[in-house]
Formats: sequence, C-alpha cells, structure tokens
Amino acid sequence: MTEDNALPLMSHLLELRTRLLRCILCIIIVFLGLIYFSNDIYSIVANPLVRQLPTGSVMIATDIAAPFFTPIKLTLIVSLFVSIPYILYQIWGFVAPALYRKEKRLVLPLVISSTTLFYLGIAFAYFVVFPLAFYFFINSAPADIAINTDITKYLDFVMTLFVVFGFSFEVPVAIILLCWAGVTSPQSLKKKRPYIIVGVFAIAMFLTPPDVFSQTLLAIPMCLLFEIGVFFARFYQPRQTEEESQSLD
Repeated sequence: MTEDNALPLMSHLLELRTRLLRCILCIIIVFLGLIYFSNDIYSIVANPLVRQLPTGSVMIATDIAAPFFTPIKLTLIVSLFVSIPYILYQIWGFVAPALYRKEKRLVLPLVISSTTLFYLGIAFAYFVVFPLAFYFFINSAPADIAINTDITKYLDFVMTLFVVFGFSFEVPVAIILLCWAGVTSPQSLKKKRPYIIVGVFAIAMFLTPPDVFSQTLLAIPMCLLFEIGVFFARFYQPRQTEEESQSLD
C-alpha cells in the first residue's frame, strides 16, 4: 500500500471512529436522561403481562440485586432503541460520500423507512402480540399452578420478541436491497411466492414462543411486508445498471 493510499484509509478510519463515538455518546446521554424513570419504564414494559395475571399474582425477583439492575438494563436497551435514528444518521453520513447522486436519493428513503418499520415492529409486538400471547399462556396453565414471573426472565423474553418483530418488519427494506444489488428481482420473487410464504411460517415457528397466536401474528405481517417490498423494489434499478448508465453519462 502506497503512502497516498494509506492517507485516505486513515482518514476514513478516523471518521468512522468519530461517528462511532458520537453514537455511543448519544446512547449515554439518552440513558442518563431516562435512568431516573427506569422503574416506570419497566412498569410500562411489564404492563401487558401484569394486566393478564390472576388476582393476587405478582411478578417476583429471584435474585437480590435484580430489582435494581433489571430496570437499569431495560433503560439501557431503550436508550439504544431511542438512539437508532441518530445512529442511522451517522451511518448515512459515513457512506453517503461514496454514493452516486441518484443512489443518495434512493438510500435516504430506505434509511427513514427502516427506522419507521423497526419501531412499528416493536409497537406491534407490544400492543398486539403480548396481550394475546400472555392471555394464552396464563389461561392455559393448570388450575393449581401459581403464576409468578421472574422480572429478569420476563425482560429477556420481551426483549427477544421486540428484536424479532423489529427486524422482521425490515423485510421490505431487505427485499429492495437484494433487488437493488442484483441478487434477485421482483419477477423472480413473485414466482417463488408459495415457497417464500411456507418459509416465512417456518421461520416464525422458530423465532416465536410455541403458540399458534405468536407464530401467526409474526408470519402474516411478514407476508404482507414481503408483498410491499416486492412492489417498491420495481422502482429501484439494479446497482450495476446504474453504474453503467453513470459511466455512459
């Protein structure tokens, strides 16, 4: 590597470090602003389960430090989720100079839509999936079983579903990127639709709890989002073709 090549590489690495530090600083600032409300945040997240618990049942902590550390852990995760728009903005600022003018017009809507879809996935899990799933779990328990859920295990459970539904709602963005990269095409995806639908239900079976409600509530939105992705992928010309047209210009 020549000295001329090394200088641009070092400048890119320095810029990457700067943007990573900005992302970390943003998460820390949001965390410090939310830490005072950590118990309230946990109560909000636990509300879908608490509303379904039988009379007299409460959530418990099996570890003596769990009542302190579990809400703080949740607040840190929430801080990361809240900071996602700024993190994506930093990613956009880093990669934008390497894109063509037309690519910049196409990528920016993808950045905005991916953020929106991620939040929609989390909202869908909280307002739709959790009430139905917890109702099913609690009402299917034997009559002589007392339901007292550990707060740490509950947090791990709901965070897993938040991430699963958040990223599952990114299906349209993933399809557009695959078509844009030339890996596949909308026409090819349409022909493979029956196999993709079967695959979606199989994926939902592994990613969600072992109940038909959660599996169906993940698979159906993914199928609808697949159709949305195929529709909008028509407006994204494969990147190789774009580069060829740019070179002709």
